Amino acid sequence: MKRIALIATVLALIVVVLGAYVRLSDAGLGCPDWPGCYGKLLVPGETSEIQNANQTYPERPVEAGKAWKEMVHRYAAGSLGLLVLALWVMALRHRKESAYLLKLATLLAIVIVFQALLGMWTVTLQLKPVIVMGHLLGGFTTLGLLWWLLLATQEGVQPNKRATINGAVLATMVGLLILIFQIALGGWTSSNYAAMACPDFPRCQTQWLPPMDFKEGFVLWRGLGINYEFGVLESPARTAIHFTHRIGALITTLYLGGFAAWLLVRTQQTSVRALALILMVLLITQVGLGISNVLFKLPLPVAVAHNAGAALLLLSLLATLFFLIRSGPDRPEEMFHAR
Repeated sequence: MKRIALIATVLALIVVVLGAYVRLSDAGLGCPDWPGCYGKLLVPGETSEIQNANQTYPERPVEAGKAWKEMVHRYAAGSLGLLVLALWVMALRHRKESAYLLKLATLLAIVIVFQALLGMWTVTLQLKPVIVMGHLLGGFTTLGLLWWLLLATQEGVQPNKRATINGAVLATMVGLLILIFQIALGGWTSSNYAAMACPDFPRCQTQWLPPMDFKEGFVLWRGLGINYEFGVLESPARTAIHFTHRIGALITTLYLGGFAAWLLVRTQQTSVRALALILMVLLITQVGLGISNVLFKLPLPVAVAHNAGAALLLLSLLATLFFLIRSGPDRPEEMFHAR
């Protein structure tokens, strides 16, 4: 189970990165149907197959490069679903030994099913931003749950019943909420094609407060039958989204940076100190990637790395929370007392 959990966690990270690559390379509708591609398990390659596909989907003729990007992502996601199913079956077989792992595996299975539905709706609803953002968050949720499951199999499957919600644990939870909200903002920015709404830094459109339309920029549902590829919003609405993401990045950086520094000062626990250092390095790297996205006009490798950086930040915070919760009265330290 440890080996499968490790493989599934690595694959989940790959799927998250592949999803970002597909989205940022405008290949989200590379296959206009689901789960196949133009009605087939493989991208049409023969001349006759391409002609038939183009006749069936005249509004979206075959673009092999985009279609293969989308299908590789689907193959990887399907493989991940099978691994999650295997984890659930194993946890079910050993439920008497660990009800905790069974609960985690069951939650994972539910999330992966809903994630598959979101993947289908992403295509059938033509990249509707709220669905794309939900699909992104579902991928991060799957990755986070698998990472927690992997940590649980390494440290022992039963939670520490003596652990309390102390100051360090509470601070980590707040950091997680802030990071998740920022990830959602990033997904909203990407799905609305607002990443380059502010082409300069630190100002936006040469101004500190450019014209913005927050009301229009944060409408979650605009009805059905709309193709959202390349976005439907006017410039002020996209600017409002981008500007909000920048403010969120500032808040996230200040909080997580302060939190990591606080952990380094307040604890002597080796694992927590190491995680705090990792968090600090990842945070600095993520800020650099975000600024580079603007200054270098959203280069695909940098944009994908920015998404991967968010995933690694999530994993580092979850690991920190895990080890803090595991630190019970057997290792009393001042930082673990609520203040």
